[in-house]
Amino acid sequence: MAITRRLFGTDGIRGTANIAPMTAEIALKLGQAAGLRFTNGTHRHRVVIAKDTRLSGYMIEPALVAGFVGAGMDVVLAGPLPTPAVAMLTRSLRADLGVMISASHNLFEDNGIKLFGPDGFKLSDETEAEIEALMEQDLGEQLAAPAKLGRASRLNDAAGRYIEVAKATFPRGLRLDGLKIVVDCANGAAYKVAPAVLWELGADVIEVGVKPDGFNINRGCGSTSPAFLSSEVRRHGADLGLALDGDADRLILADENGAIIDGDQVLALIARSWSAAGKLTGGGVVATVMSNLGLERFLRSRGLELHRTKVGDRYVVERMRAGGFNVGGEQSGHMILTDYATTGDGLLAALQVLVVLVDEGRPASETLRVFQPLPQVLKGVRFTGVSPLEDAGVQRAIAAAERELAATGRLLIRKSGTEPVIRVMAEGEDQAIVARLVDSLCAEIQAVAEAAPAETAFGEAAA
Repeated sequence: MAITRRLFGTDGIRGTANIAPMTAEIALKLGQAAGLRFTNGTHRHRVVIAKDTRLSGYMIEPALVAGFVGAGMDVVLAGPLPTPAVAMLTRSLRADLGVMISASHNLFEDNGIKLFGPDGFKLSDETEAEIEALMEQDLGEQLAAPAKLGRASRLNDAAGRYIEVAKATFPRGLRLDGLKIVVDCANGAAYKVAPAVLWELGADVIEVGVKPDGFNINRGCGSTSPAFLSSEVRRHGADLGLALDGDADRLILADENGAIIDGDQVLALIARSWSAAGKLTGGGVVATVMSNLGLERFLRSRGLELHRTKVGDRYVVERMRAGGFNVGGEQSGHMILTDYATTGDGLLAALQVLVVLVDEGRPASETLRVFQPLPQVLKGVRFTGVSPLEDAGVQRAIAAAERELAATGRLLIRKSGTEPVIRVMAEGEDQAIVARLVDSLCAEIQAVAEAAPAETAFGEAAA
């Protein structure tokens, strides 16, 4: 039976701040429902909450705290920290639940809420559906009695704990001495911890995107604005550039010439390195349908398989756990290395790349171009109301494009799980054909989107 989730999308709940579903009222209800769902036994129950740097965190955080406290849970506030740090702290502190307040790579106007179970992994679709069902009930009689209310406290050494965990993933005795590294923290959650880790491991660190003001997260910086990283690498004559996103679970790189390296190349590099060292498990790598065919061909040439999932790092993790894989990720920069973390961690992935750079002693431009990608074009079309993909004319255009690409490439069209956007991606041997097909399909979808009347606000059926 299909699982119905109105609020939860592919990466938690997300929307425009102070507009449903991203309101204090809904956050309060979520805290109550999730608190009740994860209250099992007679021990003092605990939830860890962290956030990124966007202004609306000051609204969402106290609402969640009130909800959890009302459900009888103690709340540990960790302050601004990367999403993977929340997953780590949830396990480390033996908490029953972890919460990250972030809209990841979106601009400050949006915010989101991601939930982690006691094992540090994101909740399943089934568990999220159970929480939603509770939110629709009158929870008054189920909440804690006055003497059973939770308490809230702040974990002052949260950042230090994550820094030490991150450094421990770097081989003992190996150093970054002599490497000049630009790190772009997107004015987001890693603005303190990422530069600290790199500096303590010996690098000459150029910090950018480390002055959050509540409004500038991901604005012209971070993994979604790689041109800024490229220019900073060239300006400072750096050996490498690292760009994270607002909650630091994504990584994009730039070599010493400023050329951008995406997540597919990072996956290939780590897979090759770990396979040679006998560390790679599962006989391959897990990625999504968005990853380039060039990655698939490269892995196959080394006797490894690429296992694809639908878009969303949670689905990558689920496939990794089911198949015993320890390397997975997305072209967009999510990198999951389950030897070290339970969710995407841009900083830990960067450290594994740096291990290879130090070991090989060659420039990043020579080391990080692991395979030749096929020409790939990705564009998005924003819409309101009913998805344009329901239109018969759009469906005919898609079918025609699939027939044209069948022998030399592939076409992927999907609705985003985090924004009201249709993603159109094509790849193949011929760049001109790929670009023409994407432009044509986007024009068809755009025409239908503009003709449709605006209806419900996005967020009711994110999937």
